[in-house]
Amino acid sequence: MILELYGLVHSLMTLYIWVIIIASFLSFVQPDPYNPIVQTLYRLTEPAFAFVRKKMPFVLFSGIDLSPLVIIFGLQTIDIIIRNLLLS
Repeated sequence: MILELYGLVHSLMTLYIWVIIIASFLSFVQPDPYNPIVQTLYRLTEPAFAFVRKKMPFVLFSGIDLSPLVIIFGLQTIDIIIRNLLLS
């Protein structure tokens, strides 16, 4: 039961990481902000990005927003910690 729950959490984390990656790439090409897919991606990622920017103001480095990297590394770290706790 616990491993199935971990599998679900791991899948959701992986999906969110991909959403972050896609939203980050979209910020480089400046897509149509009225596109429903773009709006959905921004709604899913902007709260997390804003939280990281607020807590760690240094993530804006020379005009480059590093908050997606911080979130991805954080999610990966949490995933590894949970997996190690369950497998030990």
